[in-house]
Amino acid sequence: MMQNYLQKDRKWKAEIGQLRELAMAAGLSEELKWGKPCYTSEGKNIVIIQPFKDSVALMFFKGVLLKDPNGLLEEQGPNSRSAKRLSFRNPEEIEEKRIAIQEFLKEAVDIENRGVQLPENQEEERLPSELETIFEQDEPLRSAFQKLTPGRRRMYLIHFNEAQQEATRFRRIEKSRPKIIAGKGLNER
Repeated sequence: MMQNYLQKDRKWKAEIGQLRELAMAAGLSEELKWGKPCYTSEGKNIVIIQPFKDSVALMFFKGVLLKDPNGLLEEQGPNSRSAKRLSFRNPEEIEEKRIAIQEFLKEAVDIENRGVQLPENQEEERLPSELETIFEQDEPLRSAFQKLTPGRRRMYLIHFNEAQQEATRFRRIEKSRPKIIAGKGLNER
């Protein structure tokens, strides 16, 4: 499966190969998760390679816990609380940051092996009144929503709360119902 992924003609083939080599040299196991090369230690996710249009990134799942005195790590996105990444646009950038990448990988594995947990976030996304109304009439949806992982619940709440109009929030909730009932996240198939 991984060989098929790596053999495809991809824009970032050289860069993916370099990043893969560094991850494997760090003693990580390679898997295909979310359709991307993911590297684990004792079954725990450490880092994933993310190809984008304008760059390829090495995303650390617990990036906020890594020491980054040179400010190399970037925020994953406005709604990400734990992941951070390194982005590259050519093989030379990877080579220039090889030592830093190796240090980040070593520290990330150490953090995972020591069982360091991400800090609990006290800030919970607001439950929109439309969702509360639907929950009153739809106990299976309420139950399924409560069983979702905190990250999945948060993504749904962000999605629902981004809508400006009440009618749009109701539509988004109804459209998301089958995925929630199935225990899937907003962007999962």
